[in-house]
Amino acid sequence: MRAVVLRAFGEPLAVTEIDKPVAGPGQVLVRVAASGVNPLDAKIQAGGAGHTRTVLPAVLGLDLAGIVQAVGSGAAGFQPGDEVYGLTGGVGDLQGSLAEYAAVDARLLAPKPRSLSMRQAAALPLAVITAWEGLVDRAGVRAGQQVLVHGGAGGVGSAAVQIARARGARVYATGSPRSLKAIEELGATPIDYTSASVDEYVEQHTGGEGFDIIVDTVGGSTLDASFAAARFHTGHVVSALGWGTHSLAPLSFRGATYSGVFTLLPMLTGRGREHHGRILREVAALADAGDIVPLLDPRRFTLDSVAEAHAALTSGATTGKVVVDVGEPA
Repeated sequence: MRAVVLRAFGEPLAVTEIDKPVAGPGQVLVRVAASGVNPLDAKIQAGGAGHTRTVLPAVLGLDLAGIVQAVGSGAAGFQPGDEVYGLTGGVGDLQGSLAEYAAVDARLLAPKPRSLSMRQAAALPLAVITAWEGLVDRAGVRAGQQVLVHGGAGGVGSAAVQIARARGARVYATGSPRSLKAIEELGATPIDYTSASVDEYVEQHTGGEGFDIIVDTVGGSTLDASFAAARFHTGHVVSALGWGTHSLAPLSFRGATYSGVFTLLPMLTGRGREHHGRILREVAALADAGDIVPLLDPRRFTLDSVAEAHAALTSGATTGKVVVDVGEPA
């Protein structure tokens, strides 16, 4: 089969022929129709993502959507012909989705939302799982809460906005001036972080009390700002980018709490993979109800133009998730 292979960190990706995988015990063989592209892919290629424990040579690609071709022993719940999606590989020693076929742990998969195309479905897994683990698993988002999402027009941010709204929360989201319209179209109140300070937007939208839940998708100084925007006594900050050195004093002074999210952990350890499959089933139901609609960049890429897809993503000029068309569904 054709696949995009990284042989050494810092080197260009190369399309090459490799052996087609076979579905082992607990696995299903998926013919990949589309693969999502994430900032993490570019970091792995550059050798700047040691936490992913990527084993070279590697087929990159985290998200996929496709059709089940074969089912290994013990892989319950799927049969050939099923349309599926999932966060399935591209880290550790797991083959990624930039290949015509992938043998993946059935626990990481879920039936594809019926209302979405393969491209739309491939845009979702990493983003929605990260957002769900923060908002639902860690923070317990519920109706009536005020939720602030930093980077609301990004992949994880737009997923967080939609999940929080689907669960009845009032949602606010920060962004640059060029992203405010997209945030508003998602149903959140947009906040221009370039023109309003933390104190100003906390006062404007919460009367100075702070937000019940804050989702940080940016890290760095944005995480520090999140600590200062949490509601007194009950606020909760969740972040997938809690790296570096941060003072917890602003959080402590407000009596608020913090949780970190590391979405790759089940893939790297083998533990908790069933939970990812359950999240994706919940998300599929929300998508089919019209509560989650992925934002896609309109440009089309194939395995032969993956380098261009990565360049488009790292340019910062994309409007929505970049997706690679891998093959036509069988």
